[in-house]
Amino acid sequence: MSVAVGDKAPDFTLPASGGRTVGSAALKGQPYLLYFYPKADTPGCTMQAAGMEAALPGLVGVTVIGVSPDALGAIDKFAAKHGLTFPLASDADHAVAEAWGTWVEKSMYGRTYMGMERSSFLVDGDGVVRQAWRKVKPAEHASRVRQAAQAL
Repeated sequence: MSVAVGDKAPDFTLPASGGRTVGSAALKGQPYLLYFYPKADTPGCTMQAAGMEAALPGLVGVTVIGVSPDALGAIDKFAAKHGLTFPLASDADHAVAEAWGTWVEKSMYGRTYMGMERSSFLVDGDGVVRQAWRKVKPAEHASRVRQAAQAL
């Protein structure tokens, strides 16, 4: 399954950094960005997360949530190390990633495996996907999100 612009956002509930729990039910009525990243504390994921943290003041009213398949311990360390204030969620069984269509077949050095596609979804207060980005480039991500969020 793959989520596209105009689709109703799939429901989710996940444990997150700082002892939080994040989920679509609690976000009802407010816009949010759900972004999927492959692995905490790697160069691209760190760049993407730092960019999102820096963009938060320009995303007034939009809740930002990062999602990776990492265990919660690794996510907590990543958030603390880089001073990330928005929730980072653990999708260890990748059920949420599968529902959103971001758990995909990947290939590296001739080896095929399943992994997280760096993707983001901007969801409006009615729970409808208003923007979807696939194969996100970490350096450009925050500015594109900020620009799209202004249209909500």
